[in-house]
Amino acid sequence: MAEDRDTRNDGRPDGRDTRWTGHRAERRDQVLTAALTVIEREGTAVSVAAIGAEAGMPRSVVYRIFRSREDLDEQIRARITDDLMAALSPALAPRGTIREAIEHAAGTYVGWVALHPELHRFLGSGSPAVTGTRTAIALRLARLLDSYAERFLDGEPAPTGFNLNLAFGMVGLVDGVVNQWAAHPESRSSLDDLTHFLSDALWGVLASATVRLGIKLDPDQPT
Repeated sequence: MAEDRDTRNDGRPDGRDTRWTGHRAERRDQVLTAALTVIEREGTAVSVAAIGAEAGMPRSVVYRIFRSREDLDEQIRARITDDLMAALSPALAPRGTIREAIEHAAGTYVGWVALHPELHRFLGSGSPAVTGTRTAIALRLARLLDSYAERFLDGEPAPTGFNLNLAFGMVGLVDGVVNQWAAHPESRSSLDDLTHFLSDALWGVLASATVRLGIKLDPDQPT
């Protein structure tokens, strides 16, 4: 009896199936890369035909790779958040003084938004990819705050949920301010002023919250 098209007689995947899977992943990546290029150039109201043209394939082929326009859009958002996290992750590692660490993280984020306004606009607010990114940033920040709390509390942890609330509050503050700034170019502050405002606001939240734990921070102390 002839072998099945997709599997060998021993149950292992057929080489043709493996090659097709790799080819499909390559085409998917090609479309997503093209989508980001077109969105940055033409704005968020981009058609599948325009994305396909940039990728060098017809619209019908794009729809053979993605289940629907909604699926394509969500995967574009996931790619954008991957690019954002690649830029932001190094800035979330503490360095210098507390003030410098906060300014570096805030400056990196607003700098990315200023450099990629159409990608930021395409992300929107209700996407699972965006929600997941905010959560990932907040959880990473909460772990960092946990380590600081133990240092200042002689190895004792902060009250349950304290640093998690603080981390999500700080991320929410940044998200709300930057979204408003990006949405209203006609009345927004300069990029430097935005960065300084966020840095001061984040420091204020951090300093006032940690006082409740009996911790008095100095913005110029090393991280």
